[in-house]
Amino acid sequence: MVNLALFPTAIGDCCIAWRGDKVVAASLPEETPAATTARIVKRTGAERANPPPAIDRAIQSIAALFDGEKVDLSFVACDLGEVDAFTAKVYAITRAIPVGETLTYGDVALQLGNKLFAQRVGQVLGRNPIPIIVPCHRVVGANGKLTGFSAPGGVETKFKMLEIEGAQFGGAPTLFGDLPLAVKPQK
Repeated sequence: MVNLALFPTAIGDCCIAWRGDKVVAASLPEETPAATTARIVKRTGAERANPPPAIDRAIQSIAALFDGEKVDLSFVACDLGEVDAFTAKVYAITRAIPVGETLTYGDVALQLGNKLFAQRVGQVLGRNPIPIIVPCHRVVGANGKLTGFSAPGGVETKFKMLEIEGAQFGGAPTLFGDLPLAVKPQK
């Protein structure tokens, strides 16, 4: 059985679903809390429940991350279901990106052995069932360009999450120094 909980964060109500002590899905805020919950229910068939201690710790850590704390979520156990080896590697590389840092799709592809995998990396991250815990928002386009974010709110949500984390990207420092998030979302 899959269970879920809706919980408040600084960016709105998020939702998390679990089986046992492993997270199977998560959702960033939709327009309404009901829509956020519906996204997870549609994907997992989950029912509301009180989270066990391991999931409650994950919830508290996600909320702290959105409050601007440098929280490492690598402790959260996840069940990604049946994914191929390539997808599993993409998620593992993405989970290893520290808070406040980014990689490009090409960087992830190079870690997989071939820069030509960049588009495939983007496709895999577009299907990420556990955003935040598998921090796909930390993967950006070439030269720090904010592109392709399939979560609710799209690129604007990605920008907001990176801003909260204090990420800096977008190329070499300017005459005025390193300004956080020098690159604005692309429309």
